Amino acid sequence: MPERTIGFIGLGIMGGPMAANLIDAGYDVVGHNRSPEPVDEHVEYGGERAETPQEAAERTDVVITCLPDSPVVEEIITGEDGVLGGLSEGMTVIDMSTISPTVTETLAADIAEQDANMLDAPISGGEEGAIEGTLSIMVGGDEAVLSEHRDLFEVMGDTVTHCGPNGAGQTTKACNQIVVAAQMVGVSEALVFAKKAGADLDAVVEAISGGAAGCWTLDNRASRMIKGNFDPGFFASYQYKDLRIATDAGEAFGVPMPQTAVAHELYKAMETTDRGRDDNSGVMQIIEDLAGEEARIE
Repeated sequence: MPERTIGFIGLGIMGGPMAANLIDAGYDVVGHNRSPEPVDEHVEYGGERAETPQEAAERTDVVITCLPDSPVVEEIITGEDGVLGGLSEGMTVIDMSTISPTVTETLAADIAEQDANMLDAPISGGEEGAIEGTLSIMVGGDEAVLSEHRDLFEVMGDTVTHCGPNGAGQTTKACNQIVVAAQMVGVSEALVFAKKAGADLDAVVEAISGGAAGCWTLDNRASRMIKGNFDPGFFASYQYKDLRIATDAGEAFGVPMPQTAVAHELYKAMETTDRGRDDNSGVMQIIEDLAGEEARIE
């Protein structure tokens, strides 16, 4: 039976099943969420409840956060009743959110002042990966601290990669989202084009999935996209946020990102047309709007 008690803050579409997998693996998990309903579900599943992030830290050995964006992570860690107030010497904070690398570096310094450690460990794999425990996890921070907590990561993911010092995990996740967005937009364009040209969409998906165009989006989303199923595995609004992180970093480092800039604008349109809570594959709807035709099968 694992001896450490885990605090898990952020029990949403990704964090909820990740915390459940830790419970299934035998860990005691103290959960906190800004809205109460996910905590109720967590307790019903076998977890414990914390009323504040500080309480979650005070009652545990390791704190994991899985939150929407940089401001929320900053508030949860450094704000009133935040994680910092509950840390003790030698503890580790594992942030599995996707946030700015520079914000990560600042938070790591704040946590180090408490004689504690931080790992930035953003994730990829969508809701399916969170449920199945098959996420790809990109870790920044001290490699010895990663080794100490590798058992936790292996419960939640199949691939755990040390990417460098604090901030490197977030930089790697930005690279991941650049490629994911390119896939989503490329597959969307291809499907809308195929529909306008009169091709059989099922046949197109089957044919191109087995060749050089094969990718995660074709394997996991295309069959749903052509049925108009955009139930979220990863919100389009989160993809938009991640692309803002990537383009801001590209500006800071002087890296041209023409394709990412276009994807950023398309996901911005998801927000402005009230589709931000759709799956990120729902960007196809913006291409359909521009084409004046939906790429659907019966």
